[in-house]
Amino acid sequence: MIKEGSKVKFDYTLTVEGQVADTSSGRGPLEYTHGAGHIIPGLEKELLGMKVGDKKTVKVSPEEGYGIVHEEAIRRVPKEAIGGADHLKVGDKEVVLDFNHPLAGKELTFDVEIKEIN
Repeated sequence: MIKEGSKVKFDYTLTVEGQVADTSSGRGPLEYTHGAGHIIPGLEKELLGMKVGDKKTVKVSPEEGYGIVHEEAIRRVPKEAIGGADHLKVGDKEVVLDFNHPLAGKELTFDVEIKEIN
């Protein structure tokens, strides 16, 4: 059974807005140590107590996943400040840089299967 300090291997498929965003299929199970902060908090919390062979669908809110979108992490800079921005079309005077994680603000759905616990 998964508990604090367990070394766990699990297969997963991550779906975001109805589209598969990531999967362990073809790569082998993901390995982590429970409680070490290796995976997002919302997923880790839901895996606690699972056993080898258990399957589960886990929904993770943005707050327990990759966070909410922070407006202060979005910057507008003049295109001249960006090297290699020559390809921008006429009229573009600035570039928007978003430093939020690409999955920030998104609900995440994980389909998981526990493969090994040590």
